[in-house]
Amino acid sequence: MRVWLACFLVLFALAELFDWLQEFNLPLPIYILGGAFLAVASNYDQIIGSYFVDTSIQASPEQPHLVPTQSTDPISFAIASPVEDVQASETND
Repeated sequence: MRVWLACFLVLFALAELFDWLQEFNLPLPIYILGGAFLAVASNYDQIIGSYFVDTSIQASPEQPHLVPTQSTDPISFAIASPVEDVQASETND
């Protein structure tokens, strides 16, 4: 019974909140500022993080080098066409 009552109260609160949000309007400059804030927040590591990177750290001189390899095995394969199979079976009859 407690679970049903809790679910009912939560769903009722969500429905009332949704109704209230549908009537809630903001002016256009608030949307523009919100979008700018989200853009800065999502790129925070790229904008601010680059100022705090220690450039004195050097990469190790022994970095692994990838050597491209060439395969001699063909990639293609034969595909049987169902039309050819039907024509072959008709000629055999």
